[in-house]
Amino acid sequence: MYTIVTKEMKIQMKKLSVVFLTVVLIAAPSCTKSGNASSGTPSQATAPKVKPVIIQIGYENNPGEPIDLAIHEWKRLAEERSNGSIEIQIFPSSQLGSKNELIDQMLAGIGVITLADGAFYADRGVDDLGITLGPYLFGSWDEAWKLIASDWWQTQMKLLEVRGLKMLAANWIYGDRHTLTKRPIRTVEDFKGLKLRVPNNLIQIKGTEVMGATPTPLPLGEVYTALQTGVVDGVENPLPVLYGGKFHEVAKYLTLDAHIKLLTSWFCGTAFFNTLTPEQQSVLIETGLEAGLYNNKLQTQVAEETIAKFKAEGVEVIEVDMAQFQAQAKPFYNLPEFQSKWSPGLFETVSKAKATP
Repeated sequence: MYTIVTKEMKIQMKKLSVVFLTVVLIAAPSCTKSGNASSGTPSQATAPKVKPVIIQIGYENNPGEPIDLAIHEWKRLAEERSNGSIEIQIFPSSQLGSKNELIDQMLAGIGVITLADGAFYADRGVDDLGITLGPYLFGSWDEAWKLIASDWWQTQMKLLEVRGLKMLAANWIYGDRHTLTKRPIRTVEDFKGLKLRVPNNLIQIKGTEVMGATPTPLPLGEVYTALQTGVVDGVENPLPVLYGGKFHEVAKYLTLDAHIKLLTSWFCGTAFFNTLTPEQQSVLIETGLEAGLYNNKLQTQVAEETIAKFKAEGVEVIEVDMAQFQAQAKPFYNLPEFQSKWSPGLFETVSKAKATP
């Protein structure tokens, strides 16, 4: 049976062809923009841009100090290596608040990072980490780096995580703590009767007592006047802090006793860290360690320059018999105040870990 195609039918078919072609032409650009229709994969041109994770780093140090310069290096490295998935905002000079205020934010899951030392972690419930601020624990920075690479250190980090804090980088030098005084300290005996300003924590108070001096806890901002008025006879701190406080205007003797090799570390909240992707976690830790090496180079350079400045401004710089000072400090590690808190044999455990080849 044959179908007869009339003139009217031909006209209608022609109209339908035109309509179909028009639809195809209109739809074609849309298909191109949305990618391969058969695979359902969006093209790069219309893929939604990933919003970066914002991380705030707050600390007490002022702009221009080695710590501050190294934090800017950390920011650069992290943002570059994460391909923009991490954005770091920097807040020096305690702009984000005190350390304890930042910790409260961390425990609430907010993305903030700050720095601390062993005495602080001891106050947060990981008592054994307080030993890292003990006098003459480290004979060299190499010993400090061996300790933070040890199994003992990893165990302490796990305990810290249980308390809601995640360690990111601990290889940052804060500096050797030296002593600046109004009368010279050349031997251990010279500490007797000396009123020495110290931070208000048990470890440094007892460390000062064991050396023979009288610890006087004071805020650092009150030290200049306290030296002038005789409330204290001296102050101890890393060289840039001593110089920056202008304490040498009233205390002219700098003893390079290096009684504490103060390493500092950076941490965030465990809850926040766990919200990051594995790639972001790796980037944050790896670049933090790299920035630590950058910081350490700056710290060494600044220390040498600062000693030269002290000398140029009339300060007597005194080298001491370090072995004599180290021997004086040994009883610190057997004090009952610490033996009741620390794990049995902690000093021996740490000594072994920091001496590991």
